[in-house]
Amino acid sequence: MVPVSVKMTTVPKVKFNNGQEIPVLGLGTWESTKGDIKQAVMDAIDVGYRHFDCAHVHSNQKQIGEAITAKISEGVITRTDLFITSKLWNTYHRPGSVEHILKSDLQEMNLEYFDLYLIHWPVGFKEGDALFPIGPNGFEYSDYDYTETWTAMEEVCKKGLVKSIGLSNFNKRQIERILEMGKITPVNNQVECHPYFNQKKLIEFCKSKQMSVTAHSPFGSPGYEPFKNNKRILDDPTLKEIGKKYGKTAAQIAIRYQIERGVIVIPKSTNKERIKENFNVFDFSLSPEDVGLIDALNTNQRYGTSDVVRSHKFYPFSDEY
Repeated sequence: MVPVSVKMTTVPKVKFNNGQEIPVLGLGTWESTKGDIKQAVMDAIDVGYRHFDCAHVHSNQKQIGEAITAKISEGVITRTDLFITSKLWNTYHRPGSVEHILKSDLQEMNLEYFDLYLIHWPVGFKEGDALFPIGPNGFEYSDYDYTETWTAMEEVCKKGLVKSIGLSNFNKRQIERILEMGKITPVNNQVECHPYFNQKKLIEFCKSKQMSVTAHSPFGSPGYEPFKNNKRILDDPTLKEIGKKYGKTAAQIAIRYQIERGVIVIPKSTNKERIKENFNVFDFSLSPEDVGLIDALNTNQRYGTSDVVRSHKFYPFSDEY
């Protein structure tokens, strides 16, 4: 099979409920170090990526912004070619903090707006300089309800600082609470999603509410130290066998699986060859039978349980989905 030229590939887009569109494939930037991420983003732009998933807590947005500015200056891209997502961190759930930290993040990245801005978690932390405020008894929490935070998110959207707003790591009931009180329907919910945890029920629920879903950790984050003892998705014999059929790797099959389901997917890598590999998924489609085989791998095995904040009243992973 001759691979398509990645630079000529047109990445399909998913339309949000507000009419905005997002490329179905993007580059994740979680756990990418400051030293690696700038070059990785520049490489990704050269490969053809136009969607970049960022977050305040990643502490690498400055370097990502530098990469984007450099490629715009080179004439490779324009700002309107790109789709940039960022996320409101847990220490900024107080409604009065949302616009301030958003503007700070935009300035850090040399951007005038984000295409998508998500509440990173329903769990709020105590405000302050520490991203992970820990006191004598563990994590120190915020008393603010995420529904209050959502009202502030709506305001920054109305001001044009962000084009779309959404959620991340929210469960069904938490989404319902937002839908009950909000004036703007979230366009997206970003959650852990991979062949061993395919989130079928949550995806069906979100789609019924005209919300898209983004799959983070589509390989189960094999490079993340706390997950090192988890079953490695990319070693799965079914994914490898399906890959042989199409001349693809297990990683490419895992990515294509999400695309076939209409799920946006953001694999993370700072390795140029893997960045290219992860992008080269648009010259084939999985048969319904192969999608069914991958569906059958699901064991509802959530890797990112975030047990350290299980005591929070808005801990999202206690409910069924």
